[in-house]
Amino acid sequence: QLQLVESGGGLAQPGGSLRLSCAAPGFSLDAYSIGWFRLVPGKEREGVSCMSSSGGSTYYDDSVLGRFTISRDSAKNTVYLHMNSLKPEDTAVYYCAVDHSSYTDCNYQDIDYWGRGTLVTVSG
Repeated sequence: QLQLVESGGGLAQPGGSLRLSCAAPGFSLDAYSIGWFRLVPGKEREGVSCMSSSGGSTYYDDSVLGRFTISRDSAKNTVYLHMNSLKPEDTAVYYCAVDHSSYTDCNYQDIDYWGRGTLVTVSG
């Protein structure tokens, strides 16, 4: 059973940076699409960024385009979300996600595995 373990959340000031990590111990993610979603109370879970299995296709929500970067390290079975120029509206619980398909539309309904989430709070 694939388990996803997120880390790296916490408190950041507006304009600051954080890096979220998502580890899949003992499981290779190379064949799967990966992504990050976030959830704010009262709103639907939204896709922040996703990447195809090859890395050749990436998606970013308009609200994070140019500020966030998704990446993966196959040797470490780890996915990252680099978050720069953080804004208070980025405050949310962030979830790592895996889609069995090689390509994803970054739609939460297509996700096969979820991490437990890590809280990011942007406040100054």
